[in-house]
Amino acid sequence: MQDIYKIILYSAFSGITVFLGGLLSKYFGGDYKSNKRKTELFHFITAFGGGILIAAIALVLVPRGMEELDLFILILAFISGAIVVFLIDRKLERSGNSLSQLMAMLLDFIPEAIALGAIFAAEPKTGVLLAIFIGLQNLPESFNSFQDLKSTGYSDKKSLIVLFFLSFSGIIGAVIGFIFLKDLPQVTAFLMVFASGGILYLIFQDIAPNVKLKKSWLPALGANLGFLIGMIGEKLIQ
Repeated sequence: MQDIYKIILYSAFSGITVFLGGLLSKYFGGDYKSNKRKTELFHFITAFGGGILIAAIALVLVPRGMEELDLFILILAFISGAIVVFLIDRKLERSGNSLSQLMAMLLDFIPEAIALGAIFAAEPKTGVLLAIFIGLQNLPESFNSFQDLKSTGYSDKKSLIVLFFLSFSGIIGAVIGFIFLKDLPQVTAFLMVFASGGILYLIFQDIAPNVKLKKSWLPALGANLGFLIGMIGEKLIQ
C-alpha cells in the first residue's frame, strides 16, 4: 500500500507543472505579439516544448514499444495514433479551434503517467526519475497550451481552471497503470507508441511551423535545448 502513496505523490509532482506552466504563461506570455522579446521567448518555449516531445518519442515512448511489441503491432499502434490525431486536428481546424499544444501535452503526459505507474512497482528509482522528466516537459507544453486555450476564446481564469484539473490526470493515469498494467507491459507499450504517432503528427503539422521567426535563431536553439533535456532525463533513468 505504501507504493500507491508514493505513486500518487510523484505523479502529483509531475502533474502540478501543468498548472504552473499555465500560471507562467498568464503572467509572462501575455501580449507577446506586440513585444519582440516576448515574441522570441514564446517561440523559444514552443520550440523547447517541441524538442522535449521529440526526445520523449525517440528516447522513452518508441524504445519501449520496440522492446515489447511485434513489428505488426508496433506499426498498427503508431499509424493508429497518427490517424486518430489527424482526424481530431481536422475537426478542430474546421471548428476554428487551435489546441495542438494541449493535444500534444495530453498525448505525452497521460501515456507516460500510465507507464510511470506500471514501472514503479518493479523499478522505483526509474519511476522517480521518470516523474521528474515528465514534470519538466509539462512546463513548456502547458505554457503554450494556455495560449492555445486563450486563442479559442477561453478567459484567463477558465484556461487556468482547465489546466488545473488536467494536472490531476497524471495521478489517475499513474494509479491505473500501477493497478491494472504493471503485469501487462505490451499494453503499456502499445499506448506509448500510439501516443508517439499522434505527437509526431502534431509536431510537424502544428508546432514546428509556428516556431520560425525572421532574423531570429533563438527558437531553433530552443528545440536543441529541449531535446538535450530529454537526453539528460533518459540518461539519468538508465
